Amino acid sequence: MRTLLSGLVLCLASSLVWGASAREPSGCSWVPERPITIIVPWAQGGSTDQVIRLVAGEIEKALQCTVVVVNTPGRTGSVGTAEALQAEPDGSTWTSGSAAALGVYPVLGLLETSLDDWHLFLAVVNTPVISVRADSEYGDFDGFLADLRARPGELRVATSGTGSTGQKVIELICRATGAKYQHAGYDGGQPAVASVLSGESDVTAQLASEQAELIRRGRLRPLAAFSGEPLEIEGYGQVPPVTDWLPDVHIMTDYFGMWTHSEVPDQVIDTMQRVWQETIAGSEALRDYARRQGAVVTPYYGQEARRRVWETVKTDAWILHDIGLAEMSPEELGIPRPGN
Repeated sequence: MRTLLSGLVLCLASSLVWGASAREPSGCSWVPERPITIIVPWAQGGSTDQVIRLVAGEIEKALQCTVVVVNTPGRTGSVGTAEALQAEPDGSTWTSGSAAALGVYPVLGLLETSLDDWHLFLAVVNTPVISVRADSEYGDFDGFLADLRARPGELRVATSGTGSTGQKVIELICRATGAKYQHAGYDGGQPAVASVLSGESDVTAQLASEQAELIRRGRLRPLAAFSGEPLEIEGYGQVPPVTDWLPDVHIMTDYFGMWTHSEVPDQVIDTMQRVWQETIAGSEALRDYARRQGAVVTPYYGQEARRRVWETVKTDAWILHDIGLAEMSPEELGIPRPGN
């Protein structure tokens, strides 16, 4: 049976990512002098919140320190990200989310930053799923597509906000089909999904991790995974890939994790790399989460993390430009179109 993002899994199994792509941890150890704060720049219960609370628990055990998770939602995650960017670069303040957002905030005019401002530590890839309420008239993705085409600009698609993964997913679908939709943006994935349950929105394109429990309980009907392979959700089964209907649609890879300012001391980064090698990469809690929530564990860091995220940044930035949401041209920011 094919498994979602099997190439990533094979790569991890064969090389464990590190090696030449990142500095080997030195013998020095960083002992936090105060609790580590990880900012989740989204509402509680969403995809970032779920995975970061697991990662925080693993870091606490590894470093025998206190890790505090603080939710600071607002402006598509840029409020909490700005707080971490402005904090003292001593290793005690981190932020989190979808890593590609760091590259597209300046495109949206939300925050002056780039991947170069951060040390990236990735945890999982989360896959978007196009879902409707269980009693929806749409029995499959084909039915949804037909109505999307027949009623241009009428169907409300709920996402976690302007420039979010969910919005980019529906934009890519509309590019491939010539359809139009009505965007319903919320401050987080959970409110977006809740709007479908209440009937306020017709469909969501949010992440599987934000929908999995509702799918298992029969409250949401998944129509398609935004992937090139079937998505396995424990306790439900397989969700067919969108490429079954749209074989040429461009598929994004959305990496989630945490990061801190690029100017933090080397011993902080060395220590956290050791935690990623010895704890996060083999975390059973994280793997259980991935099985339940339809995710894939991807414990990349250093240059390998940056390389992978940069590919998604290029896709995201130019989608936002092409649909008229960009405040600045990606080209002016040094972001080439995908494939260049």
